[in-house]
Amino acid sequence: MFTNISVFISNRLISKNRYLYFILLIMFGFTSVSQEVSAPKFGKGLLNIQGKDSTWTMNFSARVQYLTSTTWKEDGDSYGSPESNSLIRRSRLKFKGFAYDPKLTYKIELALSNRDISGGSFYTSDTPRIILDASVKWKFYRNWSIQFGQAKLPGNIERVISSAKLALVDRSLLNSKFNIDRDFGLQLGHKISIGEKFLMKETFAISQGEGRNISRGNIGGHQYTVRVELLPFGEFKSKGDYEGDDLDFEETPKLNFGFAYDYNDNAVKNRSNMGSYMETDYGLFETDIKTFFINTHFKYQGFSLMGEYADRNSDDPFARNSDSTLTGDIVNTGSALNLHFGYVLPSKLAISARYTGVEFDEFVTSNSDIQQYTFGLSKYFVKHKLKIQTDVTQEDSKYSNNKIFWRLQFEIHF
Repeated sequence: MFTNISVFISNRLISKNRYLYFILLIMFGFTSVSQEVSAPKFGKGLLNIQGKDSTWTMNFSARVQYLTSTTWKEDGDSYGSPESNSLIRRSRLKFKGFAYDPKLTYKIELALSNRDISGGSFYTSDTPRIILDASVKWKFYRNWSIQFGQAKLPGNIERVISSAKLALVDRSLLNSKFNIDRDFGLQLGHKISIGEKFLMKETFAISQGEGRNISRGNIGGHQYTVRVELLPFGEFKSKGDYEGDDLDFEETPKLNFGFAYDYNDNAVKNRSNMGSYMETDYGLFETDIKTFFINTHFKYQGFSLMGEYADRNSDDPFARNSDSTLTGDIVNTGSALNLHFGYVLPSKLAISARYTGVEFDEFVTSNSDIQQYTFGLSKYFVKHKLKIQTDVTQEDSKYSNNKIFWRLQFEIHF
């Protein structure tokens, strides 16, 4: 029965969307073989599959974010006509489980929305960037693990927090201007207990240095990232240091203090492994780019406070042609500060307030100083799996004095 259904659907869709065909084929294929299949409760995935011999498992889940936004800009002494937009912000499929041994786990995350897959270029073979994560992790000895594939680098905490678990509609301006996002490579992880509660975690990564889904590399050198986290009061409930609001109402104070340093050797993009390629008359301009992050995340009885600082610099930020003339490409050097306060009421209604200040070096842009103030509300029905969020932001800069934008977002995560 399932085989007939899969053939019918695939014939209808293969000419229109080969990626959807592939996904459906996998799903129906799993149900047609001798495996144990179960449907978890809401928020725990669409499908759980376990081999009869218990040598592998797979959890399949899906999530969608629906976003509408409106922006007002000053036009003389008053605001002009607002600009509005509605779209599917994120639409993703996720697969995770273990293979052969529970210590060997994997994660695959695919993007389907236009904003998620945009950015294709010559360096991605002119194709959409559908793959977000595709990695395997092996816990090879006690508190040691090694991860291989494409995944988020251990940079600023706001970036490592999933977009499905944010306390506001989206991440801050600090993240969009300074984060190091995903890349392909190796990550070595370790954690150690010091005393009764104190915990320290370290992650070291070596990656290609040009971002995700690159098929024409490696250009330039490699990227090296190290992150250290200190948890003086022990672990958060349900890995709550990597979630926005304190939905678990921590009974005792919990703190994550961390710092990360990223060195991109002979980087060819103007934001380390992000941004645009720095093209010259002889190829690509190469320069070393260094990015530094400090963060703290505190939670206690519904209250949360997250702070981040970022700094990026380069010894040679100006891209030049072979005759030393400037191309116009400049490494986006500067610094940023982000402070986020949140409180969850017993009704699971949460209030948030955020301040973000970004200051680029003056030679990068004339719009070098940007300040944003954000206030938001979130209503959680099933934690981050089913929620509605809204926020309003006021922005001040040289070209956007007293700019206001409002956003409303609904998320469902099976």
